[in-house]
Amino acid sequence: MTARAAAGAGSGAGTGLLDELEWRGILHDTTPGLPARLATGEPIAGYIGFDPSADSLHVGHLVPIFGLLRLQRHGGRPVALVGGGTGMIGDPSGRSSERNLLDPETLGANAVALRTQLERFLDFTPGAGGAIMANNVDWLGSLSLIDFLRDTGKHFTIPYMLAKDSVQARLERGLSFTEFSYMLLQAYDFAHMYREMGVELQMGGADQWGNITAGLELIRRTSGAGEEAHPAHGLAYKLLLSPSGSKFGKSESGDTVWLDARRTTPYAFYQYWLNTDDRDVGTYLRWFTELSREEIEALEAEAVARPESRGAQRALARDITARTHGEAAAVEAIRDSEAMFSGGSIADPAVLRSLFESTGGFTFAPATLAAGAAAFLADAGVFASRGEARRAITGGGVTINGERVSDPAYVPQPIDGEWLEVRIGKRRREIGRRAG
Repeated sequence: MTARAAAGAGSGAGTGLLDELEWRGILHDTTPGLPARLATGEPIAGYIGFDPSADSLHVGHLVPIFGLLRLQRHGGRPVALVGGGTGMIGDPSGRSSERNLLDPETLGANAVALRTQLERFLDFTPGAGGAIMANNVDWLGSLSLIDFLRDTGKHFTIPYMLAKDSVQARLERGLSFTEFSYMLLQAYDFAHMYREMGVELQMGGADQWGNITAGLELIRRTSGAGEEAHPAHGLAYKLLLSPSGSKFGKSESGDTVWLDARRTTPYAFYQYWLNTDDRDVGTYLRWFTELSREEIEALEAEAVARPESRGAQRALARDITARTHGEAAAVEAIRDSEAMFSGGSIADPAVLRSLFESTGGFTFAPATLAAGAAAFLADAGVFASRGEARRAITGGGVTINGERVSDPAYVPQPIDGEWLEVRIGKRRREIGRRAG
């Protein structure tokens, strides 16, 4: 069996993939030969690269992750390429400054962590159609500079490289030769996997189009294909621009929303999606769920007719949280969210414990507690200062364990000897736990 047949073994992707990406509003562009290639029904393997600069992916990576997921669902074989080699250099695409360079050990550990997260989305079962994870350090790590310049660099002119948008955007602000060479290394990756693994398709965001087409050019030149031939193919996704004007992938506080529960709790992850603006929820349902077209359109209609119900946001948040963290974590996040934003006070120690862990509550020392409400709330970081705490308390804006507090010196009694439930105003609730 040839490398191409082995990599693509399965039922084929078919034109249904492009049709689905179109109705979901994701498809940006394809190279000319891709629709005809998919129409043959022959199995195809496609890859997307992931930068292992951290030990977790974040919600911005969900676009390429779902790209691989949909390729697999339509019968193609997804290949997740971790840039253990290129990660030591960094891709200038979409960046305004050069990234920090990481050592091989850190990149290797990060790659292992990313595999665990990708397994939530892709089926890595060995055999026909099973996802593959590759690491380009396996071939770039032993590549000599002389061989690279002779076999790859000679196929690209400086004007060709300078014309790429990812390069143009950085020229005035400064672009090192190291990052300038990234395009050639990514082209080498595509050519290597095409030749050795039978991978015919590279997918990525619209800002990767220059790198994708560079790989196609290298494959065409080194495979002996004619000027009009299409031995390999490219597919680009639209860049996700929020209609509401908010930056996708950042929480209200500006923090990155990670897929790792240790970095972003399932509760916080669920809340991020639950807080989706009405103008964005239809787009996110299309991009980040596998709900059918009929289900999504019904949820959009409900959002228009009854926006206060937040039904579309709840469906989105539950679906993506369950896929990312598992059904049990999603159920717990929903329960904690409902408890956190309920109107009444919470006195159940089990619920308080769960909320404390989910929301990152505060701790208080018994000695500080004895100094009064204003003192312990400020010392615990709930308020920026004791003066701010006193003003909030005397203004009637603080409730502790279901009792409105008006005296800054008030000493509350913890629930079950351990817990404090603090509400500030109408929307904020903090859960405190006795230290020690």
